[in-house]
Amino acid sequence: MTQKRDQGDELLDQLTSDSRQTRQVARRRMIAEAVMSEGSMRIEDLTDRFGISLMTAHRDVDELVSRGIFRKTRGIVTAAATNLIESSDVYRSSRQSAEKKIIAEAAMQFVEPGQAIFFDDSTTVLQMAPHLSSKVPITAITNSLTLMNALTGMHDVTLIGLGGQYYNWCNAFMGRMTISEIKALRADVAFISMSAINDGIVLHQSPETVDTKRAMFDCSVKRILLSDHTKFERRALHSFAALDEFDVVIVDDKTLPVHIDRMRSRDINVVVAKAGGGR
Repeated sequence: MTQKRDQGDELLDQLTSDSRQTRQVARRRMIAEAVMSEGSMRIEDLTDRFGISLMTAHRDVDELVSRGIFRKTRGIVTAAATNLIESSDVYRSSRQSAEKKIIAEAAMQFVEPGQAIFFDDSTTVLQMAPHLSSKVPITAITNSLTLMNALTGMHDVTLIGLGGQYYNWCNAFMGRMTISEIKALRADVAFISMSAINDGIVLHQSPETVDTKRAMFDCSVKRILLSDHTKFERRALHSFAALDEFDVVIVDDKTLPVHIDRMRSRDINVVVAKAGGGR
């Protein structure tokens, strides 16, 4: 009888623990959705919304921060990018997804079978992955772990994964080792997306990102920028390149005409991507 009771108590403890863990996972998912929706929130506001203690809120946020989903500064948890800090790939993937898809589809006109291509770690370039099987054989070179996983096993795609220091916030490898590997290669095309365009200059918050993507840029014959309309008139700390250094700039049809006209007045080849494949 005692043995049965001990087994029952153990099972009850296990069920209680499982239930607690399930609630914790569900709560953290709701916190992630709330912050992504708002862009940033005070941690105190999370305690009110989800009926949890301040300590629990900090613990949940710290877990999400450790996974590279958010940043926490002075009691504020942030998903959206600032001039100094880029947002996580999880947050970026959820923003302007329709525009990114049509831009990626338009970018495929510059992919030809037999090419070696640099694909950066951006969520816009990532949207090209489902289309690549129509242009094989190709050699895909990337520092994005997300893109590596998407291309693994794709028929007639030779995948070259760039190593180096892993950065959780973008799920990619960057830094000196990555750049060294890039410089040993020569590609036909580089597809690149950045976080800001201002006064004819392409910018980013992360110096490691700038240096890594610049190496791809310098080691490619053709350089193509993919940018949705929200990137224009934004600011970031680090300069990457002038717009007219790119061979092609692909934007979505929500981009203001003033930006398109300004680029074309500088003889920049601008492709305006539209839903349904129009340009």
